[in-house]
Amino acid sequence: MRIMLEHLTTELSNPASEALDSLSPREIVALINSEDAGIADAVAQQSEQIAKAIEVIAHRLRHGGRLIYIGAGTSGRLGILDAAECPPTFNSDPSQVVGIIAGGPTAVLRAVEGAEDSPELAKQDLKNIELCSNDVVVGIATSGRTPYVAGALEYARSQGAYAIGLSCNHNATINTRSDLTISPVVGPEILSGSTRMKAGTATKMVLNMLSTGAMVRLGKTYGNLMVDLQATNTKLTERSRRILAKLAMISPEDAAIQLHQCGGELKVAIVSQRLNLSPDEARQRLQANGGHLRQALENDPD
Repeated sequence: MRIMLEHLTTELSNPASEALDSLSPREIVALINSEDAGIADAVAQQSEQIAKAIEVIAHRLRHGGRLIYIGAGTSGRLGILDAAECPPTFNSDPSQVVGIIAGGPTAVLRAVEGAEDSPELAKQDLKNIELCSNDVVVGIATSGRTPYVAGALEYARSQGAYAIGLSCNHNATINTRSDLTISPVVGPEILSGSTRMKAGTATKMVLNMLSTGAMVRLGKTYGNLMVDLQATNTKLTERSRRILAKLAMISPEDAAIQLHQCGGELKVAIVSQRLNLSPDEARQRLQANGGHLRQALENDPD
């Protein structure tokens, strides 16, 4: 899978930053900010592909599958970050959204030389988590040609998993290994080849959309409120109280009592208070509506 790096958009020299080392701090900030301004437009051009990916991910998660991010270097770290944020934000099982990085956990903080060059290592990493046909694998490679990611996508398809390739180059190598490709092309970096910058930002934006969009489709929110969060610290406990007080139209003090009676389960507390049900009855109603709070509140019981 040899590709001349100089042909990749992410490796080209950016004319706007040719005098980078002679700029003042203020000029460096202005230049980076100016270049970053186009990232959202590049992501917007991939809206249809991202929306399709959200539908596929939500469908497979709903049927017991997993969302698996896999990448090397910055790409792998961004996948791990997004996966790690899902349990506290959406009360998802930690095994539901998984992040894998070439070289293993050590590579999160320190580069593991050569790990990104091994397709077989990716195959083994996916075997280690028992990849199955219900899963969705998002292979993240801003260059679009990382052997580790290409190998991961090839293996994913061979197992019947849905393979999504995420890169920041047109006509990326991983496109031919994917069922769906997402390619926000942000142009050459301010620091040539440093894809932790614009390409990394675009990648983070796409991952935000994939996980958030899928979780919304699974009923993890009510409007724009995080009603399926885990109250694992003081901030989240207070947020749960505020949300319950708002949606049930009760005082924060009463909200605290109601949450305690419902074992800290915010959605259960909301249904219990709004529909005058016991916590067990509220849980049953939520289960009957697939965990969707709005449906549990608005649908007539069978």
